[in-house]
Amino acid sequence: MDIYVIMKQTFDTEEKIIIEDGNVSEDGVQYVINPYDEYAVEEAIQTRDELGGSVYVIAVGPERTSEALRTALAMGADEAVLISDERIGSDENTISKVLASYLGSQKVDLILGGYFSVDNGAGQVAIRLAQLLDIPHVGSITKLDMSDSKAKADRDAEGDLEQVEVTLPAVFTAQQGLNEPRYPSLPGIMKAKRKPFKQLTLDDLDIEEAELSPKTARTALSLPPQKEAGQILKGETAEQVKELVEKLRDDAKVL
Repeated sequence: MDIYVIMKQTFDTEEKIIIEDGNVSEDGVQYVINPYDEYAVEEAIQTRDELGGSVYVIAVGPERTSEALRTALAMGADEAVLISDERIGSDENTISKVLASYLGSQKVDLILGGYFSVDNGAGQVAIRLAQLLDIPHVGSITKLDMSDSKAKADRDAEGDLEQVEVTLPAVFTAQQGLNEPRYPSLPGIMKAKRKPFKQLTLDDLDIEEAELSPKTARTALSLPPQKEAGQILKGETAEQVKELVEKLRDDAKVL
């Protein structure tokens, strides 16, 4: 079974976000595998160990993304692919088209990814990829069972549970609770250095730069306003209500 995991490198969730000139400062920042993608990597490894085959981890991003891919190799993935090119934008439409261009030329039985990335939370890449490849997509899964050419999944449906069965190949995105991702071991880290690591650019894919026009654009980025101290309203109930309404209307501008 050929299992692919689509990955993204994101800020460590413990990092303090600093905005400079409308952009997030990357000075001294620690990057990690997107936390939801870790569940996808773990599920891919467990599936391979149970059914056989190979696990390929693939990402589209800058050169530093190789660190996240090597971490996935140390966890137990077999091969890594990094598609890095300054001509590739960062919006979900572009990323999904680049991934589809590569994966469309490969033998694929199963594609796993994170439910969404913690940096922008869009959750669009896997859905767009499934549409481009014309295969089923099931999001936010908490359980996955494989049988012959079909897969059954439990998915978190906003607090409820849905059970879905689809025919493979298919795309699944992992939700927290699917498994417990392993930590890379020292032997795993040493083995990762010898595992295949392929680096590609747009020139290696059957896709034209003109096809990669973004569908979304960020117009502004800012931190939320600092929290102000709470206020205690005094007086009779009617007076408190009147003062509260005035503050909501005149100060908070929500009425």
